[in-house]
Amino acid sequence: MSRKILRVDVKNDQIDVEEVSEDYVALGGRGLTSQIVFDEVDPTCNPLGPHNKVVFAPGIVTGTVAPTSGRISVGAKSPLTGGIKEANAGTSFAQKLAKLEIKAIIVEGGPVKSGYKALRLDADGAELVDADKWSGKGLYEVYEEIEEEFGEEIGIAGVGKSAELSGHNSGIAFNDMEGMPSRYAGRGGLGAVMATRGLKFIFVDDEGAPGVEIEDKQAFDRGREKLANALTSHDVTKPGGALNSYGTGVLVNIINEAGGLPHRNFSRGSDERASKVSGEIKAKEIEEREGKRPHRCSPGCLIGCSETWTKEDGKEPMGVIEYESVWALGPNCEIYDLDVIGELNRQCNDLGMDTIEAGNTIAVAMEGGVADFGDEGAALEMMDEIREGTPLGRILVNGTEFTGNAFGVTRIPTVKGQAMPAYDPRAIKGIGTTYATTPMGADHTAGYAIATEIMGVGGDLDPLSPEKAELSRNLQYSTAVIDTTGHCLFTAFAVLDIPEGLEGMVEEVNGVLGADLTVDDIPEIGKSVIDVEREFNKQAGFTKEDDRLPEFMREEELPPHNDVFDVSDEVLDEVLS
Repeated sequence: MSRKILRVDVKNDQIDVEEVSEDYVALGGRGLTSQIVFDEVDPTCNPLGPHNKVVFAPGIVTGTVAPTSGRISVGAKSPLTGGIKEANAGTSFAQKLAKLEIKAIIVEGGPVKSGYKALRLDADGAELVDADKWSGKGLYEVYEEIEEEFGEEIGIAGVGKSAELSGHNSGIAFNDMEGMPSRYAGRGGLGAVMATRGLKFIFVDDEGAPGVEIEDKQAFDRGREKLANALTSHDVTKPGGALNSYGTGVLVNIINEAGGLPHRNFSRGSDERASKVSGEIKAKEIEEREGKRPHRCSPGCLIGCSETWTKEDGKEPMGVIEYESVWALGPNCEIYDLDVIGELNRQCNDLGMDTIEAGNTIAVAMEGGVADFGDEGAALEMMDEIREGTPLGRILVNGTEFTGNAFGVTRIPTVKGQAMPAYDPRAIKGIGTTYATTPMGADHTAGYAIATEIMGVGGDLDPLSPEKAELSRNLQYSTAVIDTTGHCLFTAFAVLDIPEGLEGMVEEVNGVLGADLTVDDIPEIGKSVIDVEREFNKQAGFTKEDDRLPEFMREEELPPHNDVFDVSDEVLDEVLS
């Protein structure tokens, strides 16, 4: 195979092109970023100091015509968790990078305090160019300027003001198919790692790119057809299905009715006002405003689970607002107005912040007395504080746990320093088991137990039952594999229920690599990825005591079920032992 690795040192103005070692040939996406971080980053280093690195890697099949495979993984030691981190996004940037035969980009060196650069990539090579003129600006304005200068078809990865402040809640923004900075590798503060290496943007132009080499086209085509058939026939992923019709926001009513949608900083699991921000209502509003839906994060997506939200007059697109963002910036802060949520979401995109962490941060700030719950104006003012770099803004930009501790809050919904997503683990205990045990910090995408516990995909389990070790383990292993292939996590809905779809995913990988893997190899491959991540965290000082949920969730009952998180420590220790 002819793929290569780029090693970039901004401080020394150096770009090296390296052959892919034998150890990395069969890896991609999360499997590759985690392995490189493990191999090259001191687990005890300061995440923003000179010894950290940030790694970009498209998935194994990304850049081919494999359906719904436009994912990129970004890895580093996380400033937010202190452990290893992989964050991924769906974006055409990933496909363009893969088509240039770039298997990974390793950004190292620094830290750099001033003088940001951009890495420009095309079929002729790579160069570092000055990016200072875009410092201190909002990303919506900047991405327009970049596209005007380098072309509308360019792929962009970049960091915003939050990363310039070295904020532990700073993500990496990829442009969507309309050019807006709305596709995020958001979690874990990896934007700050990128910024402190001195790199502000990566531009990718794939015109004239050679494309991804496929070793066994017959196997690849056979697998692609099987997976496409599964995705277009499953009720959740098919055209006109749940995700395609109402977007990820279809989950608002579902999780609220299950008593697991956190409101008012995880103090209750349901509220009748949630219906005001549901996917059904949002879809209706988008249609009336002539917004775009379904929206696809990258070419080749067969699901189309996203949509473009506009201001009320329908004239100004604001980017996508997904389920997690609607919940975090909405019900979790007792805000039930989609226009306010949309503006908060836009501000997060503009500043370069993860919406899950940002919404949780606002909620704990409200609980700490900075503002009243439901105060929409105060929530927007918090974004201004970050933009202006005020003392309060510098607290908020460092995330939920930092902010909660600063204001004496005891209900802080984090694991390993990272804020929880939109599912309360007291009402949905499999996802809570994943939050506790994944090496990534609280992360629903690490093992999406919602599929089985709530949606009945891949089985049917009582969400209130505490016996979820096997479910979480199996999902964490399979998710690590999906993240490594470059497929979207939502393909799991189809492949968990349709065996031919899973066979197809494996055959696609075999086609690209010239391998002979089978479905039976998936658990061991997934385990190998997670074992690397857990070993990094162990060397960084993590113990089994870090695989726990906050005290308040084990003791404070959650209405309406009035249950606590009662998964035992022994069960948690079994999950990935």
